[in-house]
Amino acid sequence: MVTISSAIYEFLSAHVPEEDILFNEPMCRHTTFRVGGDAQCFVRISDREQLRNIIPYLQQVEVPFFILGNGSNLLVGDKGYQGVVLQIGNRMNQIIVDGESIIVQAGALLSQVAKAALENELTGFEFASGIPGTIGGGVVMNAGAYEGEMKQVVERVTVMDRQGEVLELSGDEMEFGYRTSIIKNRPFIVLEIRLKLQQGKGEEIRAKMDELALKRKEKQPLEFASAGSTFKRPEGYFAGKLIMDAGLRGYSIGGACVSEKHCGFVVNTGRATAADVAEVILEVKDRVKERFGVTLEPEVVFLGDF
Repeated sequence: MVTISSAIYEFLSAHVPEEDILFNEPMCRHTTFRVGGDAQCFVRISDREQLRNIIPYLQQVEVPFFILGNGSNLLVGDKGYQGVVLQIGNRMNQIIVDGESIIVQAGALLSQVAKAALENELTGFEFASGIPGTIGGGVVMNAGAYEGEMKQVVERVTVMDRQGEVLELSGDEMEFGYRTSIIKNRPFIVLEIRLKLQQGKGEEIRAKMDELALKRKEKQPLEFASAGSTFKRPEGYFAGKLIMDAGLRGYSIGGACVSEKHCGFVVNTGRATAADVAEVILEVKDRVKERFGVTLEPEVVFLGDF
């Protein structure tokens, strides 16, 4: 078991205000699944200098850490996380519009960036307006929806490595693929993103965002807590249809359930545990594999002890 010693706390508090260092913080407050046990130590990050100091130190003292955005693609185990969670959120969410470009700190919500683009009549980011995550997390997984993805609009990404060195990566250097990027294989931390959009007409941009919002409302179980699409789309198939054809619509364990509205979503009906969610995901994987020979890969990241 990891121990956050007094020496480690003293180091953290020398670089982060004490009110931003929380112990035994319930992770159900920080994930869109609304489940999960406690993080042993939870630190709210305000700037890159804090990260530059903290991350090399945690590596040196061999304390595990996890970079958290909005928790929209995350399942934290009921027994919590033994280590330090570093949250890059609304204290690092500055948005600057520069002509047809937008420079965004990693903690800004995708919805906030889409709003800024609309206000400045910039088009190309409408697809992301309803994705419930930070832009930092969106870049890591090349988030996408409705035929749009981050790859199409990212011009440059500022990242930090585990030694605290800051690097600039072009869109091409990010190695974007379907729900992946170079950061899936290299332990970089996203600090800032420069987006390249195009001048558009405000009424058309708003109409597109409204159209996509309506589609989401009609097709997705937005009334329940979830992590969005639970599985990646397997090549040549649709995950939701495979799950439905396997007879799993409405399949439930405890308070976790395959959505009746869209089988690609595992939802928390209000009383789920993380173990319930994990068991549903694993059962869906097993049954689809058994029935169709297709291996479903979760989009959801599993963290901590279940």
